[in-house]
Amino acid sequence: MTTARGNLSKADTVTIAAIEARVPTLVEARMLVESFQAMVRKKLVADLDPWLATASLSLIASFANGIIRDKAAVRAAITEPWSNGQTEGQITKLKLVKRQMYGRAKIDLLQARLIGAS
Repeated sequence: MTTARGNLSKADTVTIAAIEARVPTLVEARMLVESFQAMVRKKLVADLDPWLATASLSLIASFANGIIRDKAAVRAAITEPWSNGQTEGQITKLKLVKRQMYGRAKIDLLQARLIGAS
């Protein structure tokens, strides 16, 4: 659903075509997912309300309903230039190190490893 058609192998393309021939609503859902991705990437906040109206009546209605519940946050994510991606990356890195060192050492070794890594 989220992989661009140009990035699929020939076998995957044939399989997807066969599935979509039998489930036409899946084609509409794929197109909605692609348009949502484009809307977010291109920061087209004006397209959000029409997209939600269409998506609420499709296979991805539960996703659309989740966006409707938190519409202000989604609108801000599309319009604002800020991202918390850097913060999330640091948290993920810290959790990875913590899991790797589970049961091996106390906080002093964890601090040494994190400080030494930067």
